[in-house]
Amino acid sequence: MNQVTFPDENSQFIIKKQPTKYYSPLNGIEVGNESATKRTVTAVMIENSDYARPQSGLAEADVVFEAVAEGGITRFIALYQPSRPSIIGPVRSLRPYYVDWAAGFDPSVAHVGGSPEALAMIRSGNYGVDIDQFFNANSYWRANDRSAPHNVYTDFDKLDSLNASKGKTSSTFIFSPRTNEKKSDTPTANSVSLEVSSGIFNVSYDYNQGTNSYDRKQGGEPHTDREKGQISPKVVIAIKTSISLSSDGSHMSIATTGSGQAYVFQNGIVSEATWSKSSPREQLFIKDANGKDIELIRGQTWITAVANERSVSWQ
Repeated sequence: MNQVTFPDENSQFIIKKQPTKYYSPLNGIEVGNESATKRTVTAVMIENSDYARPQSGLAEADVVFEAVAEGGITRFIALYQPSRPSIIGPVRSLRPYYVDWAAGFDPSVAHVGGSPEALAMIRSGNYGVDIDQFFNANSYWRANDRSAPHNVYTDFDKLDSLNASKGKTSSTFIFSPRTNEKKSDTPTANSVSLEVSSGIFNVSYDYNQGTNSYDRKQGGEPHTDREKGQISPKVVIAIKTSISLSSDGSHMSIATTGSGQAYVFQNGIVSEATWSKSSPREQLFIKDANGKDIELIRGQTWITAVANERSVSWQ
């Protein structure tokens, strides 16, 4: 017969406390300590013309917003918090809708000039800390292997020092909740097409079941990072919105506030959703049919603005 003994009153229990885990609020990845969860979010405008490819630092971005800048050419604003690529670029000029999307993350914003509206917004101090190359040339450099204006680069040694000099040492924000990945046994979103633009700027993704990520393509060709190779986000989000030519006849006008349809691709499946953003300086939220925040799996997330009249499809 087994005998169970209990400690007497003089015995001591040793309870091992589990170490506290901390996660980046931007990409949901575990970080080393609490201070890392508050590290400054640095948003960098990155070019996507044919002359700018392959880019540097995109494969390591935590969140990327994509939209048409002008003439059907897309551009990115890449957000970094825990991720620290050794080189980022080519850095290009700012547009107002990127300012809006980034503002919800309490960021600093790296760029090379911008449209008059975008510059007025970021220089107001209401949308983030302005770290324009025009006024901080020592924090950027021009590469010799590419021609201007497609050759401005930076790195986090320079950006961290620049942020500190501006008094920007942390970011406070709430983004979509994150969860551990759980890939589907029967994926239904294996090929994704986002009709963002046309030609070399059209976007598609192939689901990689082995890595549970989406291998990105542009114009039917793999989209690669010069240093890291294939760009493969864990989460792809398409937001449908109003996109039109602005009154100046060259730049785009993109609705960033209000609400609209959204599609979330992760774990090999798609969730139809609604995006909402109450004001330019507020956060973008992605919710399900019941109004609940959709949990995104941990890792890189790409968010692409698709015109209401254009298609988002998958199979």
